[in-house]
Amino acid sequence: MSYFWISLILGIVAGLANLFGGAIVSARPWSRTFLALFIALGSGFMLATVLTEMVPESLRLAPTSAPAMILLGYFIVHYFEHAWPAHFHFGEETHTHEFVNPHVAYTALAGLTIHTFFDGVSITAGFLISPWLGTVIFGATILHNVPEGFTVASIMVAAQRSNRAGLAAAGVLGISRILGVLGMALAHRWVEYGLALSAGVTLYVAASDLIPEVNKIRSPKYALTVALGVALVLVMRFLFFDL
Repeated sequence: MSYFWISLILGIVAGLANLFGGAIVSARPWSRTFLALFIALGSGFMLATVLTEMVPESLRLAPTSAPAMILLGYFIVHYFEHAWPAHFHFGEETHTHEFVNPHVAYTALAGLTIHTFFDGVSITAGFLISPWLGTVIFGATILHNVPEGFTVASIMVAAQRSNRAGLAAAGVLGISRILGVLGMALAHRWVEYGLALSAGVTLYVAASDLIPEVNKIRSPKYALTVALGVALVLVMRFLFFDL
């Protein structure tokens, strides 16, 4: 199976995880403690993926331009998260007074779609380079997709939108990711730039979005869960380095 079809199928799976996260807002089958542990695991996995895999590979492919592209990717998400939407965080949205105006909720959704678009770019760029890199990037993506869907759906509910609107917003994130997959497939000749940009985006999401959420909870088990996420990447690298 070609890299394109693998990336597309995995992009769809990641989108389904977004929808599942959105469904939690209305069904609530899991406790918030479990969701927080999921965020902790995903943050450690993403941080290890970007620092041990994506950044080194970007520097190998484009030693001159990669540092600037990584910084650009980091600040793209920084800009859209802080210039468009009001404050939001990964997890159930509790700042309801900030999302009374539906316009603010939709600009928050727009900010998140920038991130998910680069999720798709990074998955495809990874598989363009090697099955191992694509697999580990997908692993980093899927681990934060449920909290991501939960976040955007809860923002919609806080803006007095319906549960259906929350699920639709989670679906938009999935579509954005697929567009990222398609975009990188079309621009495959510039895979080194796509990977470097995605590395910056992933670094921002892990270090500036997810880790701060984990740090809000004072408990050793969350720090250990972050470490477990890091360890998973290192163990996978040891076991499957030759992929």
